[in-house]
Amino acid sequence: QVQLVESGGGLVQSGGSLRLSCAASGRIISSNAMGWFRQAPGKEREFVAAISSSGFNTWYADSVKGRFTVSRVNAKNTVYLDLNSLKPEDTATYYCAFYNRGSIYEQESFGTWGQGTQVTVSS
Repeated sequence: QVQLVESGGGLVQSGGSLRLSCAASGRIISSNAMGWFRQAPGKEREFVAAISSSGFNTWYADSVKGRFTVSRVNAKNTVYLDLNSLKPEDTATYYCAFYNRGSIYEQESFGTWGQGTQVTVSS
């Protein structure tokens, strides 16, 4: 059974930092691009960042570019998302997922989602 488990969320003050982890089991991630999405209450789930299978290519939403960094350690079967200079508008549940095919920016291109980890940024 393929599973993704996100961790590392929490409550942080504006301007603070967090590191989110996404650990995979039941499937090796090294052949897949991986993505991070987030969903705030009452809003659609939106793309945050993605990373190619090798880690050589990365993609970011404009709203997080320069503040968030996606990385991966294939030997650990884990993908990371470093969140810096956090803002209250970054408050959301953050999800990771395996990329299948299609636009890297669209959630329909991804499958096998984790359960999410909550990030709350206080002002």
